[in-house]
Amino acid sequence: MFDKPMTSPLLVVDAHQDIAYNYLAFGRDYRESAFTKREREGVYVQQQRSGSATLGLPDALLGRVALVFSTLFVAPRKRTSLYETVTYTTPQEAYTIATRQWDYYQRLADEDARLRLVSRQADLDAVLATWADGRPLENAQQGLVLLMEGADPILEPKQFEEWYERGVRAVGLAWERTRYAGGTNAPGGLTSLGRELLEVMASFNVLLDLSHMAEEAYMEALDRYEGKSIIASHSNLRRFVDTDRQLSDVMVSRLAERDGVIGVVFYNHFLNRDWRTGEPRSRVPLSRVIDIIDAICQMTGSAAHVGIGTDLDGGFGVEDAPEGINSVMDLYSGISGGLRSRGFAEQDIAAILGGNMLRKVREVLP
Repeated sequence: MFDKPMTSPLLVVDAHQDIAYNYLAFGRDYRESAFTKREREGVYVQQQRSGSATLGLPDALLGRVALVFSTLFVAPRKRTSLYETVTYTTPQEAYTIATRQWDYYQRLADEDARLRLVSRQADLDAVLATWADGRPLENAQQGLVLLMEGADPILEPKQFEEWYERGVRAVGLAWERTRYAGGTNAPGGLTSLGRELLEVMASFNVLLDLSHMAEEAYMEALDRYEGKSIIASHSNLRRFVDTDRQLSDVMVSRLAERDGVIGVVFYNHFLNRDWRTGEPRSRVPLSRVIDIIDAICQMTGSAAHVGIGTDLDGGFGVEDAPEGINSVMDLYSGISGGLRSRGFAEQDIAAILGGNMLRKVREVLP
């Protein structure tokens, strides 16, 4: 369908999952299926705190989710915050919480052969080899690429070296406002610390994540960042939902000029501006995700600049996910089937499901 495909095996790469956040905030063990979590938590906990779980390693493996960008996520503390275990008021608190999340990923990889932390090319190759044709599913392995969402756990720019040695390969400078950049609902550009951090990140060839950055900071980062690779791990389009959390046509175009990739989010409030939690999910069918993927392809003239960044269980549950997504297991069939129904070529489907994000990961792994 398009003339710049990026081919790959038919595997899913999800560029944004808050796995450790769910463990710290809700005690959710990633190794359990989403359905086990739902049964244990019950309706009250789901509705009042987090929504019904959609993430779980067993579901992901069945759905061919071979690689996940796994976040170190901390949020500025607010008086009404329900999640004190992942919120901070000082950089040192942010550092401590992110370290606890890093510890969780280390433990997962140490204790479960189905998981592998991906910080080098050899790690990625080893994971992908388990998905080769003819290999049994029970031997499949999922790779975890560490992505820091909001850079305040980096105590000062030069301290990023510690996080790099710990395996962090992608960084988003903002969530809301941070010491490094303006963010969602917090307009502004890069700070002097932010500009310095970009220089340090470029020296390590780290993947820069532009999601959540305020538009001024986003544009400045595109101009300044000298590293090879840039993504927006979990962002949708303002032409569908016109808020500063989404990307304008110009922002998409600028990102594509840098060979960047946008991960489409599966949150109904980012898919339909009129969505209200509690309404029938049929109001936001999975075809709306396909609409956004198609729009990005049309805007950039290629299937090379869009992927998946679901943000599933990122503060919402199945109640606020598109109809057709009951767990992460449904991504493979739902997205590939939806793209085929629009006439996408198989090589483009492979690129969108995972190949484009794999390309970006390859560029930054030593």
